[in-house]
Amino acid sequence: MSADSDLIKLYSTRILGLAADIPHSQRLEEPDATAKRRSPLCGSTVTVDVNVADGKVTAFGQDVKACALGQAAAAVVGQNIIGRTQDEVQTGRDQLLSMLKSGGPAPDAPFDALEVLGPAAEYKNRHMSIMLAFDATLEAMANAQNAKSA
Repeated sequence: MSADSDLIKLYSTRILGLAADIPHSQRLEEPDATAKRRSPLCGSTVTVDVNVADGKVTAFGQDVKACALGQAAAAVVGQNIIGRTQDEVQTGRDQLLSMLKSGGPAPDAPFDALEVLGPAAEYKNRHMSIMLAFDATLEAMANAQNAKSA
């Protein structure tokens, strides 16, 4: 089987469906914090705005300019981010990275839908794009926490 047909299979109907329906795709008007992450390898970017209260995300907005894999990851993060703590987001991120890099299991709920990205483990050049939504969200959450404690 050729590498091109493997790549086409990677972009499954489920991944494309997630990519086409990214929640919270409007930026927040008055965020507590914002973070932008970019993959230098492919140029994908994700910008995230958050509002945080009592250590939990209360509002979320994202601008996603990424491949379908990065968009699918951003969709799953967006579907599940409201009400999450920084520790919960960090756990989901770490589990996703483990799934991609070392064959670990799919992330636990609420981020378990990321299992759809399991086949992307073979495409190391896509990993950074897939991680952007989590990385930007964690940075924005840390920035919001730092701003509140300053």
